[in-house]
Amino acid sequence: MSKKLYIPGPVEVSADVLEVMATPMIGHRMKEYADLHKEVVDGLKKLLNAPGPVFLSTSSAFGVMEGAVRNLVQKRCACFANGAFSKKWYDVTLRCGLEADVFSAEWGQPVTAAMVDEALSTGKYDAMTLVHNETSTGVMSPLEEIAAVMQKYPDVSFIVDTVSSMSAVPIDVTALGIDVCLAGVQKAFALPPGLAVFAVSRKALDKARTTPNRGYYFDFEEFEKNDEKNNTPSTPCISMIFALRHQLQKMFAEGLENRYARHRLMADTTRAWALKQGFGLYAAEGARSQTLTAVANDGRTDVARLKELLGERGYAMDGGYGKIKNTTFRIPHMGDMTMADMEEYFALLEELLPQVRA
Repeated sequence: MSKKLYIPGPVEVSADVLEVMATPMIGHRMKEYADLHKEVVDGLKKLLNAPGPVFLSTSSAFGVMEGAVRNLVQKRCACFANGAFSKKWYDVTLRCGLEADVFSAEWGQPVTAAMVDEALSTGKYDAMTLVHNETSTGVMSPLEEIAAVMQKYPDVSFIVDTVSSMSAVPIDVTALGIDVCLAGVQKAFALPPGLAVFAVSRKALDKARTTPNRGYYFDFEEFEKNDEKNNTPSTPCISMIFALRHQLQKMFAEGLENRYARHRLMADTTRAWALKQGFGLYAAEGARSQTLTAVANDGRTDVARLKELLGERGYAMDGGYGKIKNTTFRIPHMGDMTMADMEEYFALLEELLPQVRA
């Protein structure tokens, strides 16, 4: 039995998206693909206000995360962490044979501009990594404040994971001065997994050319050379790119401000629902995600059993991630989800909660 997904990625994919993915195949070196590629990239540039190129990678976002450090860390990387995925980026950097240090905030707390300033003021680093919206904890760090600090360090590459925030909240890479802004499409874009997108600054591309041992598959220079021909270095996931074009068209038809407002409303409503049910909110006040909520267990709810009951009813629930599994559970509110989806889920949770509470 298929389940309706109420997990923070992959999120539920609309029937119209799946239908578009059945578009008859084209060759990736044909003019038809070049036209498709250009239309998608132009849409992403509009979404992100990106002055430079936006690349399409047939990979998970972690592929581009690895690629970013391999292309841009020449000296040492400062990795800022406040959850499982930001900490993993530090591990990825070390596994690439690069020098790095991790600067950690407590889970549930944001990475702050002061943290970034203190670390970079040492002069040890030529690159930094940041996860804007930490999916494991539902914490959104203050990107604008951090970007303001980064202006003091123009020689430090500013690499940002916006995997669970891109397209759900405004991200202006020009105003923010981001060197690499990357995302996977299985979260707020509401597509199946397997495609990553990333905007890269001119400064970063110039730096990458001077970086040794950056590999091939995620070599920024290879991406740029092929992008000039409206193409990719390696065979792209064409069906996904058809679907991404469709989703971008839907976003612009809805209107970006309306889209952002829809995400804010779903987030506010979810937080209010959790508190009304006697739960807490794991993320610190003022740093709560607009795309998913980490609900803090009240200590008397059997989250594992609740997940089982929901599964029996045809719904997939997330029971928390990593060290906060079952002490939290995560509710997504992103992509193509609407208030009707949220109300449907809340009604079912309210029906089942009496069965799993001590």
